[in-house]
Amino acid sequence: MGKPKFSRKKYETPKHPWQEERIKEEDELIKKYGLKNKKEIWKAKTQLRRYRSQARELLASVRTGDEQSKKESDQLLNSLSRMSILPTKSTLDDVLALETESILSRRLQTITYLKGFASTPNQARQLITHGHIKVGERRVTIPSYMLTKNEENTISYTEASPLNDSMHPARPKSDFRGETRKKAKPEEQKEEKPEKDEKKEEKTEESKETKEEVKQEETKKEEQDVKTEEPKETKEEKTEETDKTEEKPKEEAVEESPSEEKKKDDNEKKEEAKGGKE
Repeated sequence: MGKPKFSRKKYETPKHPWQEERIKEEDELIKKYGLKNKKEIWKAKTQLRRYRSQARELLASVRTGDEQSKKESDQLLNSLSRMSILPTKSTLDDVLALETESILSRRLQTITYLKGFASTPNQARQLITHGHIKVGERRVTIPSYMLTKNEENTISYTEASPLNDSMHPARPKSDFRGETRKKAKPEEQKEEKPEKDEKKEEKTEESKETKEEVKQEETKKEEQDVKTEEPKETKEEKTEETDKTEEKPKEEAVEESPSEEKKKDDNEKKEEAKGGKE
């Protein structure tokens, strides 16, 4: 039994202390729900483990047709539906599909934040421990208190709390009393994904259209450049032909000039010969 002063440990620690994936998951849960330490996560996991083990035993006994097992299964499902962990008309298979977040989301700390009595989960924990929050007509100072479906709508500030004043600086900027903050469900997240995919497809189609237009413009420009280059080539050919024609008469003139000089020399020699005879 042990000493009554020291109660037994109500949670089971992990088998291995250093597991990278588990440590990352626990750190994310601590940030998301504003938990003090990892013991609160381990408590939720042990509670969930008990529900699952009980459901497995009941599934094995219900198949045999035992009446007592049917009563126990109905009691388990009713208790989970009262705690709003499972919806009504659920089965034992749904109990096996539960996760740790389904239990952490039913804590008083998270619901006070979702109801708008605090701006952050850490502030909600502080208000609860300092005695500013009450459930129904009694003050609750335990952040891990598991709320039922009926108690969820009875959360409020205590009468002696200065946060009843709407102008108090520690109070959230907007009053969310009677309204729950929007919490994304996994089903809604799955529905949002195809919309994002559709937007991506539209963007890809638009980009494809723009690329096709750019390609068409480039082809048009290339065709125009080819058309403009053809007359240039013809002009250059013409200029080359004219240059050749101009060079030919010059060459002929150059060729004719030495023949004329020879004739002049012959004439001078004949004249000299005539003069010598005389």
